[in-house]
Amino acid sequence: MITLAIETATAACSVALLRDGTPLAHAHEVVGRGHAERLVPMIGEVMVGGGVARPDHVLVDCGPGSFTGIRVGLAAARALGLAWGVEVAGYSALALLAAAGGGSGACAVALSGGHGELFVQRFAGDPLRAVDALRSVSPAVAADVPELLVLGSGAAALVAARGSGRAEDRLPDARDVGRLPPAFAGLPPRPLYSRAPDAVPSR
Repeated sequence: MITLAIETATAACSVALLRDGTPLAHAHEVVGRGHAERLVPMIGEVMVGGGVARPDHVLVDCGPGSFTGIRVGLAAARALGLAWGVEVAGYSALALLAAAGGGSGACAVALSGGHGELFVQRFAGDPLRAVDALRSVSPAVAADVPELLVLGSGAAALVAARGSGRAEDRLPDARDVGRLPPAFAGLPPRPLYSRAPDAVPSR
């Protein structure tokens, strides 16, 4: 099966084309807030680079992360799925980081969120499984996680608040979706938030 993977939930923007989990073509850039400008050109580049006219499946990061980035990725994934007539499914940025960097051991994943908070979740390995639910909390509250290894853009803040452990600053990368167990790669393609968006619709 050929999968187009889209990752826009953080400051990184990445796209990968994979055959049965093995990357055929890949693009990854740290764009900050520039996902809307870069995503579609990156998809085109990766499709050409992989020599594929249409994938069998589209997999997109549902979050948590940037509200705008998440929605850019989801909108593109849904539009492409409709145009190609293929299934669209989602995955979590935190699970992707755990699958890519946690190896077979236990780890916590912490991504920088809004208002000085962290998106935090704990994972165990071999096979990968979530130990607790996603939380959006302050570094001081997040410091209660016991895992020594902490991955993600908020890892240093968590380890500093706790005063111990090993932090690895990472951003999700679409080419790692091949490492996700099937149970983590079949979420509904809709935003995964741990708190309500800051923007309030006008009435």
